[in-house]
Amino acid sequence: MATEQKKEAFRKYLESAGVIDSLTKVLVTLYEEPDKPTTAIDFLKANLGGPTPAEFEALVEEKNTLAAELDKVKGELAAAHAKIEALSAPPAPETPAE
Repeated sequence: MATEQKKEAFRKYLESAGVIDSLTKVLVTLYEEPDKPTTAIDFLKANLGGPTPAEFEALVEEKNTLAAELDKVKGELAAAHAKIEALSAPPAPETPAE
């Protein structure tokens, strides 16, 4: 009995979140598609708003490029901070010449 209650609670959750409606619409669209796609899962992803595999790869590449650029800029920032510290440090006291 507890299993049935869990199933019903999950179904209500999916329904209230709009998941059932979204999936139904996409499946109906796939059903009505005259030229069925070779990969139904890609069709579902594209119609649910997810990126296509090509878009995903492009996003991964962009992320990697931006991460490398961020590392470079962090290095430049650290060097600039070191330079500022060196320039703003008080001069060492001079020892009198004997």
